Amino acid sequence: MSFCNDSLKRWSQCAIALLCVIVILVGFEPPASALPQGNAIKDPKALLRYALPIDNPEVRELQDSLEDIAAQLRANRRWGAVTSDLSRAERVLTKKSDKILAGVVADKKSEATQLIEQLKTGVVEMNEIAAAKDKVKTLEKRAQLLDKIGDLEASMVSKFPFDIPQEYRNLPQLKGRATIAAKTSKGDLTIVVDGFSAPVTAGNFVDLVQRGFYNGLPFTRAEESYVLQVGDPPGDEVGFVDPKTKKYRAIPLEVLVKGDKVPTYGITLEDAGRYLDPPVLPFSAYGAMALARPDVDANGGSSQFFFFLFEPELTPAGANLLDGRYSIFGFVTQGADVLGQLKAGDKIESMKVVDGLQNFVEPKNA
Repeated sequence: MSFCNDSLKRWSQCAIALLCVIVILVGFEPPASALPQGNAIKDPKALLRYALPIDNPEVRELQDSLEDIAAQLRANRRWGAVTSDLSRAERVLTKKSDKILAGVVADKKSEATQLIEQLKTGVVEMNEIAAAKDKVKTLEKRAQLLDKIGDLEASMVSKFPFDIPQEYRNLPQLKGRATIAAKTSKGDLTIVVDGFSAPVTAGNFVDLVQRGFYNGLPFTRAEESYVLQVGDPPGDEVGFVDPKTKKYRAIPLEVLVKGDKVPTYGITLEDAGRYLDPPVLPFSAYGAMALARPDVDANGGSSQFFFFLFEPELTPAGANLLDGRYSIFGFVTQGADVLGQLKAGDKIESMKVVDGLQNFVEPKNA
């Protein structure tokens, strides 16, 4: 049973078509506040960096300066703007490193100090590469430095930032992040799941990976669909039935909105009257992962999940009806080319947690 393929495609296509009809026929122009952001972030690693629960303006300024470079190079290779971004990064590292270190957890300050020194050296090297106007090497160096910034930001997280509601504490939880290595019949994927934004949804996924639940399961994908779904077990079941309780494990809809301290549970953002509020993890990146569910039950998800195959023309960033309707719990960070090749009938050969298992909390009924 497929929970979402047809409805996802129908919702997005209808929304875009309706907007076009309104604009063409009646000349209606939606208010600016109702329009999607045109500069939505499409890089899954950047989304994960920004989703970390930290409050350090200086390290975010450092990150922003390097994130911006990709946009400048897409815009007809604006090397002057790239130089300005690098100068801003250098100023932050030179003049504000003490404020960055102030946000680091005590036992990680030594590691963070080394990262800052490596970033200082790296920015100087990147300036030299940019001066030669080598786009490929500039982007490669940028990616390396942003990975270090991500490590620096991760060193600022001291503890899990909120309490999971009592009614869901019997479910598996991921209080942090985990990395999954997935082998498919077309190649390998690296997946990062984010328990900071969706601890119950991510915890359920990690638990099922640990059980070997997904090993050998086939993908399903409707023709021309922009979602690739997997997780339907063989037989009559449509989700995970706990072998100890003999009950279907239902996972609540779980969406963390930017600015909120805890996720919204059990209701879509639209039904909550918050359809314009942006989630921390949006459907703006190729390879976003979300829990599938029945159309009529926001809390009916279980084992089936889908990869969002972002297509700018059909599903422009920020202009879809998926944000707030489904629980995103991670992104494919490596293997996007493999993801694009997977079709109905291809299989997950194996999945394994390769990092972050210490953040996993076993279900209480296990």
